[in-house]
This record gives sequence, structure tokens and C-alpha cells, in this order.
Amino acid sequence: MNASTARRGFAAAAIVLSLTFALSACGGNSNNNASSNNAKIDCSTGSIKASGSTAQKNAIADWINNYQSACTGATVDYQAVGSSAGIADFVNKQTAFAGSDSALKPEDQPKADARCATGKALDIPMVGGAITLAYNVNGVDSLTLTPAVIAGIFNNSITKWNDSKIADLNKSVTLPDATIAQFHRSDGSGTTDNFTKYLAAAAPSVWKLGNDKAWKATGGQGAKGNDGIASALKSTDNSIGYVELSFAQDAALKVASVDNGAGAVEPNAQTAAATIAKATRVDASSNIKLKVDYTIKSADAYPIVLVTYEITCQKGLGSSDLALTKSFLTYTASDAAQANLADNGYVPISGDLLTAVRASVASIS
Repeated sequence: MNASTARRGFAAAAIVLSLTFALSACGGNSNNNASSNNAKIDCSTGSIKASGSTAQKNAIADWINNYQSACTGATVDYQAVGSSAGIADFVNKQTAFAGSDSALKPEDQPKADARCATGKALDIPMVGGAITLAYNVNGVDSLTLTPAVIAGIFNNSITKWNDSKIADLNKSVTLPDATIAQFHRSDGSGTTDNFTKYLAAAAPSVWKLGNDKAWKATGGQGAKGNDGIASALKSTDNSIGYVELSFAQDAALKVASVDNGAGAVEPNAQTAAATIAKATRVDASSNIKLKVDYTIKSADAYPIVLVTYEITCQKGLGSSDLALTKSFLTYTASDAAQANLADNGYVPISGDLLTAVRASVASIS
């Protein structure tokens, strides 16, 4: 599947997605005073800083543009520095919210809570997406990989494109006798955390390094951010790396299908949403943390996905940041803002999960 086809699949399918979760929540109310792209926005003024996930960079840039066009007295400055750096900035009171492709880990939650003067830090899922195996191999227009083969490529036990383990999955494809140029993230990354969660869950006999935001395997080459990986792949022959789908699309990279045991599945809006829709909540509060089943076996579900969370204080954020942070996050959870995600290669949040997200944002005070 090529990137342009993936983009069309997102644009056509994501508008009608309904990710249905068994959640109990209610929404909040706001007074509307501006509109942008058919979204009613309760504008605020001032300026806030935020940082974190590079995976959501394209989505949040679009949201900021729309919000600031409607709310001319507001400035939202988001720096895509990676999930780990974003959480550190938030904990150190440098930002009003952080973007992270993984919810706060148990060891990080107390630090984030301590940053909030009178309340807890919330994980609010706002963007869904597919983590693709993007590649640049001349003459190879389609590629299927299994969990064990993916793990072998990224732990450097599979180093040639024509290795029998890859060739056996792609009998109609002529694979080159070339060394695989493998790229991984050099910065602390929620995308890495989710990708390695997938490897640890789906290929435990091959991938023995667990999951983390920091890349632990030896070998390969590092690049910073999803955009850095995409750029490296674009300029390097016989390369492969893991990258959020919107960045693969922007770089016109080819992406592999993944066979988790029920046949090869292409990464697109419907297939990524099918996996995210089966995620379960691991809490019962406004702090919404999801657990993805990376071992899912379904012909309709692409297994390597992420959910990006906006992390902020439920209470005690600080008067200078509170109103604008709540206003902006209320907009990002609107139907129109979520629908815009489809054009940028993401999966919108909807259904009962979106209801819970709106209730979580409404609880910010």
C-alpha cells in the first residue's frame, strides 16, 4: 500500500468512525462566541506553552491554526520535542500541558501530580494513530511483515532484505540482496514506547527488551522525532523505520502491512480505529488511561497503534494558564476538531470515549 492510498483511506473513512468504549461520563457546557471550520469555540485570551509528542505534531499544528484564527487574542505555542521531554517540561512547570503518546507511568504520576498545586494530573486521550513500518526499497511496492520478523529487523537478528524470513512472507516480491538500514528514535518517545509494547506483546520470543520510551536495542541508526525518522527514510535507500502514519504520508513513503495471525492488514483509519476501539480503560476517573491489545488477530484491525494524551492539571494549573488551556482543549475535543484529524492522517476520538474526554476537560478548574 502506498502513502497516497493510505491518505485517501483516512480521508474517506475517518469521518464516519465511531470508537465505542464502555465508559461512564458526561459532557460539559460552554458559552460559544466564535467559530472556525464549523466549530463553535468558547475563546480565551493570553498565551500558553506546551510541548511533547512529535506524533501529534501535524494534528496540533492544524488545531492551533484554527483556534488562533477564531480567537485572535490567544497564542498557543506547542514544541514537538518528544513525549519524554514534554512530560519533563510539564513537571518542571515550563508548560501548561504536555503531549505524550503514552499515559503517565506509575513512577511519573506522582511527579506530575506534585506539579499541580491543588489537584491531580490528568491523562486525556485526544489523538489516535497508526505506527507504520515505513520503508524505502527501490522496486518493492508492497511488503508484508509479521511480529517476529519486525522484531528480528529491529533487534538486528535480520539484517538483509532478502533474508528468507522476509522472502517467505513476500513470495511475489523481488527483494534486493542489500543490508537493511534500520532507523529508530534517538529521543525519548511515546511512539517508541508503543512500538516496543507491540514487539514485547506480539513477539516475546524474539523481542526480549520490554518497552520503554528510550530505544534499548543495539545497532541501527537513530533520528529525532517522527519527522526526523521520515526524513532519514526518504533519503536512505534500503531503509525501514517506525513512524506515525501522517509523517509517512507527508514524506510519500511506502508502508508495510502487518500480519498478526489473521492475514496482512494495511495501516489506515478504519484498521487502526478497530484496534483502538477494543482498548480497555485501566481507571474509572477523569484520568483516562487506555490499554491496547497489541496481540489482536483480526483481518480488519491494524495492530500497531498509539493514542496521544494531553497531560495537564485537573486543579491547580495556575491562573495565568487555566482559562486558555481549558478553552483550547475543549476545542480539540469538539466534533469539528476531531473530524479535521482525518485529513492529517490520524484517527479521531469519538463515541463514548469522546464523551469521557469532554467530561475530563470540563473538570479542569
